[in-house]
Amino acid sequence: MLIYNGLKSDFMSDTENDVLETKLYDAIKNKMNRSTGLSELNSWRNSLKEMYITLNDSNIPSDAGVAIEYNIPQTSKRVDFLISGYGKDNKGNVIIVELKQWEKLQAIEGQEAIVETFTGGANRRVVHPSYQAWSYAALIKDYNEYVQDADIELHPCAYLHNYPRVENDPLDAKQYKEVLADAPAFTYGQRDALRNFIKKSIITGDNEDTLVKIEHGKIRPSKQLQDSISGMLKGNKEFIMLDEQKVVYENILSLSTKCQKDGKKRTIIVEGGPGTGKTVVAINLLAELTKRNQFVQYVSKNAAPRTVYGYKLKGTMKKSSVDNLFKGSGCYTEAPMNSVGTILADEAHRLNEKSGMFQNMGENQIKEIIHASRCSVFFIDESQRVTTSDIGSIAEIEKWAERENSEVIKMELVSQFRCNGSDGYLAWIDDVLQIRDTANYDLEGIDYDIRICDSPKEMEHIVIEKNRIRNRARILAGYCWNWPKDTRNDVNYHDIKIGDYGISWNLDGGDAFAINPDSVHEAGCIHTSQGLEFDYVGVIIGDDMRYENGEIVTDYSKRAKTDQSMKGIKGLAKDDPEKASQLADEIIKNTYRTLMTRGMKGCYVYCTDSELAAYLKERLKSRG
Repeated sequence: MLIYNGLKSDFMSDTENDVLETKLYDAIKNKMNRSTGLSELNSWRNSLKEMYITLNDSNIPSDAGVAIEYNIPQTSKRVDFLISGYGKDNKGNVIIVELKQWEKLQAIEGQEAIVETFTGGANRRVVHPSYQAWSYAALIKDYNEYVQDADIELHPCAYLHNYPRVENDPLDAKQYKEVLADAPAFTYGQRDALRNFIKKSIITGDNEDTLVKIEHGKIRPSKQLQDSISGMLKGNKEFIMLDEQKVVYENILSLSTKCQKDGKKRTIIVEGGPGTGKTVVAINLLAELTKRNQFVQYVSKNAAPRTVYGYKLKGTMKKSSVDNLFKGSGCYTEAPMNSVGTILADEAHRLNEKSGMFQNMGENQIKEIIHASRCSVFFIDESQRVTTSDIGSIAEIEKWAERENSEVIKMELVSQFRCNGSDGYLAWIDDVLQIRDTANYDLEGIDYDIRICDSPKEMEHIVIEKNRIRNRARILAGYCWNWPKDTRNDVNYHDIKIGDYGISWNLDGGDAFAINPDSVHEAGCIHTSQGLEFDYVGVIIGDDMRYENGEIVTDYSKRAKTDQSMKGIKGLAKDDPEKASQLADEIIKNTYRTLMTRGMKGCYVYCTDSELAAYLKERLKSRG
C-alpha cells in the first residue's frame, strides 16, 4: 500500500504549497483507518523537507516516481521514501530511503545489526538504519512477483539528516561494515553524496510506473529464497525429523496445501512436551511450503528462538533474506484476512492478548494469527506458560478458530527425543515439584545425568567442563535477581550474588546467549532460554521456591522487580488472594520445570534454600 505516490514534480509542488502533510494525514485516515499523532506529523515535516531539498536537483528527472510510506504487504513494515526511474540500461530502479532524525547513537559490541539511540521517549536498542533499509529491500525482492519478473533493481540507503558524523563514528563500527556496503548511510552534511547515489540509478523518469506496478505485484516467494532455505536445511543435522515428527509434518503439509486450493480456513493444534520436536517440524514446514511457492512465516513471541534457529540455518552468514521468514507474534494486528498462506506459531503457549511495546495494540494475538492466514499451525505445551500475560491454551485457540470459521485439527507429538529418549525424567520433574502426581517417584532406570550441587561454584564448574565438548551447555536461573539496564553490557557486574559467588545475567539481552561460547560464563533466564535446547544445563533455583513441612512452597514476592512475569499479580492478590496464589504457584513451578528440561543429557541444580536441596537429594537417593 502506497500512502502517497506521484511524480517528483508533484512531491515538490505539494511541499512548496504546504499541502503534503495534509495529503498524508488524509491518506492514512482513508487507507489505514487511523489518525496521525503530532509526533508523526512533526517527523514528516522535518524529514520530508530534507528530501525536498535533496531532490531539488535538475539532474534528478521531474517525472521520476516518488512514494511516501509504502506499507509492505502482509507486514507492519513501512518504507519511508521511494524514488523510481530507469537506469542506463533502461531497467527499472528503485531507491529505498530510511529516514532518521537521530542526533546520536551508540554501537553495540558483538551485534552486527543493533545500535542504541534515544527513540520513543527513552534509550532503546533498535536495528541499524542501514540494516533496516536493506531488510526492506530484501523483503520486497523476495516476495514481490513484479520485482522478480521485471528484474527491478532495489537500492537501499539510510539518511540521518540530523546526525553529525565524526571520525571513527559508532555508526561505522566494524560490525556494521557489511551492511553499510549494501545500504550506505548518509548523514548531516552529506546531501550531495545522497544526491549522487540517487542520480547514479535514476537517469530517466518512469512516470511512477514502477512504483504502481510494485504496489499491485502479487506475493510470491522468490526462487532465490526457496533455494536458499532449502540449501540451508540440506544436511543440517539440527533439523532432521524422526518417526512421529515426520508423520505430523506430512499431515500438516497436506492440510496446508488443501487450504490454498479449496480456500477454507484450517487451524492445526500440535501439542507436545519439551523436546518432542515441535520446532524441528516447524522449520521443515517453513522451508518446504516456501519451496512450494507459498507465503509462509514462522512466528514466536520471544526473539531468542527466532534468532537462534535463524542462525542455525544461516551458519556464519551475518545477514540473509531468510531472516524475513521469522516474525514476532505481534506483527498481525492490522493484517488483512487470509493474507498469509500459512503461519507457524511456535511456543504458542507464550502468545499474548495485546501487542506492541506498551501492550496497547491489537485485540488478541491468537485471533490475529488465525485471521491473517489460510492455515494456522499452533505448536503448544500448556505446562510452559510462565507469565501472567501468557494466554496460549488449546481452549483459547479453539475459541478463536470457531469465531473465525476455521476448522480445528488436533495432533500430538508424544515421543520424547530429549532427556535421552525418556519421558520418565519429565514425569519425575512433575512429581518432585508437586505439579502433578505421577508414577515416577524416582529416576531408577532412567539414563539422565542430574545432580544437586552443594554450591553454585560446583554447578558452574560442571557446566563449563560440559561446554568444552561442543558449546552446548549453559547456566540458567530463576528470575529472583534484578537485571538493571545500565549494567547490561558490563561483564564485571554480577547481577546474581550468592555468598562469594557472582555471575551476570546474559549480556546480549538473550539474542546470542545460546550461540556465543562466552555466554557459558553468564546466566540465562526463562525469557532467554525457553524454546531452546542444550545438551546440559545448570539451574539456580532462587528464593521464590523452597521446601517446608513436606511441601514445595512458592513465593512470588521473591521475584526480581525487573521481572514482568508476575505483572498484575499484586493487584489480583488484593481482589482474589486465592486465585493470585494459585496463578503465581503455577507460573513459578512451570518456570523451573521449563528450565530443568532445557538439557537433553543432563541438569545440575543449585538451590538457595537448603531444605529444598535436601529434599531433591533425597528424591534422587534411590537411584543408587
